Amino acid sequence: MTPHRPPSTQTIRVDLHTHTRWSPDASLRPAELVRRARDAGLDRIAVTDHGEIDGALEARTLAPDLVIVGEEIRCRGRTELIGLFLSERIPMGLPMEEVVDRIRDQDGVVYAPHPYAYPYRPGWHLRRAIAVADVVEVFNARAFLTVWNRTADSAARAQALPRAASSDAHFPSEIGRAHTEMAAFTSACGFLAAMRKARPVGLRLTHPGAHVVSLSMKAARLAAAASRRLADDGRRTVPASG
Repeated sequence: MTPHRPPSTQTIRVDLHTHTRWSPDASLRPAELVRRARDAGLDRIAVTDHGEIDGALEARTLAPDLVIVGEEIRCRGRTELIGLFLSERIPMGLPMEEVVDRIRDQDGVVYAPHPYAYPYRPGWHLRRAIAVADVVEVFNARAFLTVWNRTADSAARAQALPRAASSDAHFPSEIGRAHTEMAAFTSACGFLAAMRKARPVGLRLTHPGAHVVSLSMKAARLAAAASRRLADDGRRTVPASG
């Protein structure tokens, strides 16, 4: 395995889009994500679970030098944004303008993940995300159709926006498939300054089957949660005997 390289004043490797099991479609425990990221030679990672920051907070407690707290948020209209350098969770389903305001109120960074990789109306999602983004993800290792990343890259270049590459890792084998090379930073402001000269590095795409596994895992977890709710409701409605 590649040994972890400590951050320096030179170039570091950063993955700005990863998940833990706090996302319903991912399997990684925060401790495993931290270990795997170090083994992959990553200097910083953003933990960006769907609608949650608890996994990111746990990972940061384990490795404050490594972890950036983030969240992947589905806005009203189903366009997704990531907030980086967050301190508070942002609810899902809010209007995009409110999501952006809540990220900026936390002195966070607005990151557009896989902006063209949507099954429906990809151009509409791309335009919405690009309009508010500080950084655009132009290589997502899970975006297995070439046109998805290529179109995102062209759009970011056209708007002269900083460009990043990330793994979107949900499972251990996905970590290290993409990263962004950039100068070291210690704050959100320093991060944005360093992103101006950053270089996205997409190493390899994840097999589409990973999406099937993620969807199956999410469905199983949702079914289990629904079953528990029904059982709890049943216990509350059973009249006391005697």
